[in-house]
Amino acid sequence: MTEVSRTDDSFHVFDTTLRDGAQREGINLTVADKLAIARHLDDFGVGFIEGGWPGANPRDTEFFARAAAELDLKQARLVAFGATRRAGGKAAEDPQLAALVASGAPVVTLVAKAHDRHVELALRTTLDENLEMIRDSVEFLRSQGRRVFIDCEHFFDGYRANREYALAVVRTAHRAGADVVVLCDTNGGMLPAGVRDTVADVLAATGARLGMHAQDDTGCAVANTLAAVDAGATHVQCTANGYGERVGNANLFPVVGALELKYDRRVLPEGRLAEMTRISHAIAELVNLAPSTHQPYVGYSAFAHKAGLHASAIKVDPDLYQHTDPELVGNTMRMLVSDMAGRASVELKGRELGYDLSTDRDLAGRVVARVKEQENLGYTYESADASFELLLRDEVRGSRDRFYTLESWRTISEQGPKGFTGNEATVKLWAKGERRIATGEGNGPVNALDQALRTALEGIYPPLAGFELVDYKVRILEGQHGTGSKTRVLIESTDGTATWSTVGVADNVIAASWLALEDAYTYGLIRAGLEPAE
Repeated sequence: MTEVSRTDDSFHVFDTTLRDGAQREGINLTVADKLAIARHLDDFGVGFIEGGWPGANPRDTEFFARAAAELDLKQARLVAFGATRRAGGKAAEDPQLAALVASGAPVVTLVAKAHDRHVELALRTTLDENLEMIRDSVEFLRSQGRRVFIDCEHFFDGYRANREYALAVVRTAHRAGADVVVLCDTNGGMLPAGVRDTVADVLAATGARLGMHAQDDTGCAVANTLAAVDAGATHVQCTANGYGERVGNANLFPVVGALELKYDRRVLPEGRLAEMTRISHAIAELVNLAPSTHQPYVGYSAFAHKAGLHASAIKVDPDLYQHTDPELVGNTMRMLVSDMAGRASVELKGRELGYDLSTDRDLAGRVVARVKEQENLGYTYESADASFELLLRDEVRGSRDRFYTLESWRTISEQGPKGFTGNEATVKLWAKGERRIATGEGNGPVNALDQALRTALEGIYPPLAGFELVDYKVRILEGQHGTGSKTRVLIESTDGTATWSTVGVADNVIAASWLALEDAYTYGLIRAGLEPAE
């Protein structure tokens, strides 16, 4: 593969997260968010970043103004989005086109109607006038020194309804000077075979450079994008993590991953592909959406293996059950330990955690048996690596690591006047030969327990002051028992530099929470390098 550079124009990776991706329900980007996301996308190495529609709303106008002063893009070119001039007017006098020029963006994407019914019913103009609007708008922007891409809205539906007119739109844009004519599956209804056939036909009939913009309403946006590439498209429009209106757009990361690793086509600068997982998660944090754990290439579970059969094969050669090396995209292989686990799964998970179980078959067998026994009680270790490591340490050492001995705990919840609620917990324990009693108050009984346990132990174990519970999940098991069901609690904790997850199972939520809290504190203190006191 040859290295891509900013001057290489043979293939475009065009990102529209800041415009089309921002149309996803639940996303509301500030200008600062958009600037931060643009920097991440530039770090990743995309060729073009579509920043929004200047002149159409104040936020996008401000974005381009600030981008000129605050963005130092190393790889990407900034793109302004807009529409062709109004029917019956002149491009040189159109205020929206003027706003695109004023944005300072070196590249402009214009949306144009390619479906005859949309021209007549939405634009309320003639088919000939629509072609003139395209020609006039492209030529004007070119005269202003702008590079122009044309997004042919509803192209595939328009092609099916009136092939000759859809082709006329492409030819008009191409002859007027548009660098790329993008075929848009605006409603997201296409399937790969249809995309491939249509793109091949349009390319042969017009000679224009073609791009692909796919919505994901059939779940085929990535496949449709790659089908367009197969047919000769050299420009792909995507959004980070597939964000977009309705169910979203073609996901940038699987598209780039496929192009680089499956097509052997270098579309990013050297070394940037390994940043893919980090960039995906960073953008998810900025839009305030949890990263998708099952997203291809970059998801937390993308290279997670659970079945014992898989583990046995992976122990011999990881490639036997992985389509690519996770490190190439900045991800890691993980072994999940569950009641499906066999000895190979446990050995690989132990190796991941720093324990070599391969030379002690009895030990590995005991761990497997213990996992199956615990999962039969309702435990799960797939998302609780810290609890599994404590279980493993128990079997290796032959005893439990204990930093204290519990005497008792209790919680009190009370309802006061005017809706007031109070929660108090008391913990009695022994640590380093000293009996300690502590109380805590919180916004719930579990929070109160956490405060009481922290108060009891902080004087003896100072690192506890840096611990924080960052997530708390409750799952009701055996639902047929209603409020008497068994409860599983997952707790995620951090010491500021790392996070770990623990699990507890009991007949009620507070008891289950206590067990998960105990594991969280024990693991954190071991991580801090302290020796058990009991």
